[in-house]
Amino acid sequence: MTNRQAYWSVQSRWSDANMITIAIANQKGGVGKTTTAVNIAAALAAIGARVLVIDLDPQGNASTALGVPHTADIPSVYDVLIDEFPLSDIVQVSPESPNLLCAPSTIHLAGAEIELVSQVAREHRLRTALDDYLAASEEPVHFVLIDCPPSLGLLTINAFTAADEVFIPIQCEYYALEGLSQLLGSVRMIQKHLNPPLHVSTILLTMYDGRTRLAQQVADEVREHFADQVLRTVIPRSVRVSEAPSFGQTVVAYDGGSAGAVAYREAAVEITRRGAADSPRDAVNHEGAR
Repeated sequence: MTNRQAYWSVQSRWSDANMITIAIANQKGGVGKTTTAVNIAAALAAIGARVLVIDLDPQGNASTALGVPHTADIPSVYDVLIDEFPLSDIVQVSPESPNLLCAPSTIHLAGAEIELVSQVAREHRLRTALDDYLAASEEPVHFVLIDCPPSLGLLTINAFTAADEVFIPIQCEYYALEGLSQLLGSVRMIQKHLNPPLHVSTILLTMYDGRTRLAQQVADEVREHFADQVLRTVIPRSVRVSEAPSFGQTVVAYDGGSAGAVAYREAAVEITRRGAADSPRDAVNHEGAR
């Protein structure tokens, strides 16, 4: 599918539906979470969506991949959460695309977990800032992608409270499902106490190596447990995907014809098509009917 075809296949959703906020989370490190966040964002931007990436990981890798400065002296998500800066004061446009925006992370965010403990409405700080930003924005934002840290602390809770959906990347390696029950338990806790519409909408298989039996076994196991959430598209192991961040780019910009870039573009189109079929409210009703 060409970019133009993909654009027209999903444009009606952007015209008719509200903005979608997606928290990309997995407490396991090294599963391709940040790589997925920035490349899905770049792929969505390439087909016409206006996308905001909120880098909630103190490592700031999403900011790096999007080519956005995030040195210690730059206003960041930390200032929004702790000092109540308006989100508009920190959002930067990625040099990759005018449709691609980023709220960067800096090293200061590493201390935010502790500082948030004593804050008023500590779980709602990101949601409040995001709501204010979107209400004041002159141009519509179609997707907000929140790159969560590899933990289930207050930063991730803020992301879950602000989000409509949770997107889980899972690597096609041994122990792929390890720890998922804890993550799903956290989602249920947020549903119950803070954000009832939240649901796990999407699972993406990453680091897939079709030459190994293990990768296929893991893929089959994940599809068996999460048949409704797993995307058909899988992300292959790719040197280009690994190289791109060192150039301050996503793989979509770095090598758009590579297998990894093509897979992320296909996954982005699949996400928009799946999202058009189920609104967050529909998903909550569906979960409640089980």
